[in-house]
Amino acid sequence: MLNFSKLLLLTLLAFACAKPAEVKKAVADMTDEEVMAYATALAKQNIIVDGHVDLPYRMEVKGFMLKKKVEDVSVETEGNFDYPKAKEGGLDAPFMSIYIPSSYYVKGGAKAFADSLIEMTQNVATAFPDKFALANTPADIQANFDKGLISLPLGMENGAPIEDDLANVEYFFNKGIRYITLTHSIDNQISDSSYDTTYTWNGVSPFGEQVIAEMNRLGIMVDISHVTDSAFYDALRLSKAPLIASHSSCRKFTPGFHRNMSDQMIKDLAAKGGVIHINFGSTFLSKESRDKYDAMDSVMTNYRAETGLSRSDSAYKAFAKKYSEDNDVYADVKIVADHIDNVVEIAGIDFVGFGSDFDGVGDSLPKGLKDVSMFPNVIYELLKRGYTEEDIAKICYQNTFRVWNEVIKTAESIQGI
Repeated sequence: MLNFSKLLLLTLLAFACAKPAEVKKAVADMTDEEVMAYATALAKQNIIVDGHVDLPYRMEVKGFMLKKKVEDVSVETEGNFDYPKAKEGGLDAPFMSIYIPSSYYVKGGAKAFADSLIEMTQNVATAFPDKFALANTPADIQANFDKGLISLPLGMENGAPIEDDLANVEYFFNKGIRYITLTHSIDNQISDSSYDTTYTWNGVSPFGEQVIAEMNRLGIMVDISHVTDSAFYDALRLSKAPLIASHSSCRKFTPGFHRNMSDQMIKDLAAKGGVIHINFGSTFLSKESRDKYDAMDSVMTNYRAETGLSRSDSAYKAFAKKYSEDNDVYADVKIVADHIDNVVEIAGIDFVGFGSDFDGVGDSLPKGLKDVSMFPNVIYELLKRGYTEEDIAKICYQNTFRVWNEVIKTAESIQGI
């Protein structure tokens, strides 16, 4: 008698030869347990790229930068990302976010802070060479995947560290940065922010135009998460290569939340070959969750004032946890699939990926997606909705690889290589 593992292997082989409609029918005939096993197998079979994971800043907040060491993410941790969780969930290439708080743009020191985060991230690969490796290209990720290593490509969240010196774009390219999010929570020297209301440049600044041209020349992806709509359209017009949104979701589900992208923006991003990577934070996924989080924020503020507790106190954390559970503030993994559905419906299967924001959105992750071990839960939802193996592969990594390779190709063309 065949055991389940052998049955699953035979099923996967059969799917590989089947037409999409036949696969859909086969999945429809599976039990939920079989679909989950299939989803888990696909998570391990495919490279999974995540456009945005905040491990570097998590380590800084926990004091590892001051200790001149790194967190031991080779073992299970309390964070959303570590090696055991990544292996369980099939995550192979999380873009390490070199996140620069906007305060560094105001007070200075952004470049030095970025350097420290980059060095700390590089040290993760040095400390655990049998588990992690740096990656500067899709080919590097493929090679690391073939060796069983988790790749740590670098993306810089906020262009503030470029300061006012265009040469710093190449400086950070040489440091391994392969995308730059033009700004963060306030307008900076490059672009306006969707979280700001100043509209300093009414889009991208004159200096920002030079930065985008230099990013194109070097082969750095232009990331339009966090920018205003006008800045997005400026970047779309200016860039000779496709753009990415490294960790944004669909505004359709969060009316008025301009940090997410409108359907028209997603269509226009896709028309130029770009990819939107869906953010997993509950407040990015549904208006209901945003409203519940706003209500919770008011309750928590009053609770701190009444008790004198800080956010780090265990009693406060326990109260917040109970409130969030009692009031069902979290979205559900199904809503992530809804966002993917929306992109596919309006733009096509070739223009969407994952951009979780793990370790960056706090206690707001949806039910069924609390850490990187749970990527198969998203794939399960997509399989149940009729997505094929080919579709899953595109979402997991092929769409991102296509854009990244096109950015590299554009740079080679500009440089005459």
